[in-house]
Amino acid sequence: MVDSAKDDKGGMRDFWWFARGLLRPRHEAIIALIGAFVSAGGMGAGLLSLGPLLQLILRDGTSLQQIARNFNAKGEWIQAPEWIVNALPTDPYGGVICILAGLCALTVFGATANFIHQLVSMGLCARTTAKIRLEVFRHVIHLPLSIVTRQGPAEFTSRINNDVSSLNSGFEALTSKTISQVTKGAAAFGAAIYFDWRLVFVSCTVGPLLAIVLRKTGKSIRKGTRGALEAQESLLRTTQESMQGLRTMKGSTAELESIRRFAFFNHKVLRQNLRVRKSRALSGPLIEMLAIFVVAGLALIAAKNILNGELSFENFLMSLGALAVGASSLKPLTGFINEFQATAAPASRLRSLLKMPREDSVELSKPQLKRHAHSIKIEGVDFTYAGATQHALAGVSFSVKHGEKIAIVGSNGCGKTTLLAMLPRLLKPTAGRILIDDMDIDQIQLKSLRRQIGLVTQESVLIQGTIYENIRLGYRKATRADVEMAAKRAHAWDFICNIPGGLDGQVSEQGASLSGGQRQRLAIARAILRDPAILLMDEATSQVDAESEEQINNAIAEFGVGRTVIIIAHRLSTVLAADRIVVMDFGRVVDTGTHTELLARCDVYRRIATTQMLGAETVSQ
Repeated sequence: MVDSAKDDKGGMRDFWWFARGLLRPRHEAIIALIGAFVSAGGMGAGLLSLGPLLQLILRDGTSLQQIARNFNAKGEWIQAPEWIVNALPTDPYGGVICILAGLCALTVFGATANFIHQLVSMGLCARTTAKIRLEVFRHVIHLPLSIVTRQGPAEFTSRINNDVSSLNSGFEALTSKTISQVTKGAAAFGAAIYFDWRLVFVSCTVGPLLAIVLRKTGKSIRKGTRGALEAQESLLRTTQESMQGLRTMKGSTAELESIRRFAFFNHKVLRQNLRVRKSRALSGPLIEMLAIFVVAGLALIAAKNILNGELSFENFLMSLGALAVGASSLKPLTGFINEFQATAAPASRLRSLLKMPREDSVELSKPQLKRHAHSIKIEGVDFTYAGATQHALAGVSFSVKHGEKIAIVGSNGCGKTTLLAMLPRLLKPTAGRILIDDMDIDQIQLKSLRRQIGLVTQESVLIQGTIYENIRLGYRKATRADVEMAAKRAHAWDFICNIPGGLDGQVSEQGASLSGGQRQRLAIARAILRDPAILLMDEATSQVDAESEEQINNAIAEFGVGRTVIIIAHRLSTVLAADRIVVMDFGRVVDTGTHTELLARCDVYRRIATTQMLGAETVSQ
């Protein structure tokens, strides 16, 4: 219970921490507040003046002009100009018309002020939310890859979209709704105090009871909202897995299993949302019940005072009317408070995300890496994934000379991809180190390291856009001529020219409109465009046909001259083109050498060459 209470308080603190952003455009925040106070002030002025004026005119028969002259005769610091006094009607009915017309004008003025308040407040909320969404996305993009893969992309996608949207609902409830209603309620209660303060004092006894109700329901709302957001993450993950793997789902006749998993998480979302709705539905009737009890108490007290001659019936009606207006203004607050109570959970989740250390958090104090020109040394590298019981890498050591082409081979799960991810610091060794030109890559600026590396993975990542945008991704300063040259060097230009629009041709989501070989050549063109000193290829030809493989190998051979190239290979043709081969097994390097040398002395390599590599019939050559 204590921990839960701490979580609730922490969640609200996180909400207010984000809400500070609403005050940063100070001129907009000031305009919004002025609009709210002007609107409320107009309503308060109407409540204070309407009753007494109508009472003087209708009960005493005093004209509105005479009321104004009597007011000026008192010598108050505010005086009505004589020309306005002379223009006022002298008959009672004309005075009533004039008062009601003034009340209508005051209402229009207040409505205009309220419109300005709402417009500015909602714009302020939208811009603040957009800034928070961008800040969260920027932070996630710079998180270590190990954190993102461990927690799953769907969780971060949910926080960026769902949690930030929930935060916006809380902002709107606070600014465009709560402030407006509070100022109107305060103005109405001020008018009620003017008429009779004792009734207002009694009515305020509902405050503590209201606080207890809101605290209880708010706690349930925060818990339900947190549970709903967590369930939505699982639902989003299931949806993405099913949509991205739809071909496999259909081919494996796994549609029913996919539907069952979706239905399970969909029900969890529904259950948590119903829990929130129950608490929200309960708060309204409870508040109304308390309000009835308070009105009954006011009526008893007022009746006694009226019978004793201590309170006039007119003042009682005026005070009760003002209290009714104030209560009607404050009644929606229960719903608004519930709304930003519900944002405590997403605010807490977003704040905890922003507290995660970025991979570039201490980069400025580190030196930059000059362009690679000598060697890459891997010294005693160990790595274990979070939650795993066995090493993915254990004591891996070897060196690569500048300009050398190295092929890494091994059975699936032996640690090849993990090792390759170490070089651009996508993953960090749990022991050992990696040196480029005798500089530990953990002690140099990350950007200066990654600028020198071109990375092509087995699954080429393409965005929905033009071919030009895809090749230029991550290298915005490249010109169109640079992109065209990179495409030609990657042996991609011929198929680009055959696509409608050429470089401006559209690529569908995840590159589904292109073949595997075409996607890989675009990824190679992207790497070439960066002019890297180090080229890393992670099974870039494992899922392409023979013709595409030949073109990709030609592109690598031509571009790799004068650069260090490290390739994870499953194709014999790729292995044969390497200067040296590194053989891995169960996270360790078991041998290095040429194809002929390894065939003669390395059983692991011989087994891999004869059972896994395509074109194995040429092994004996």
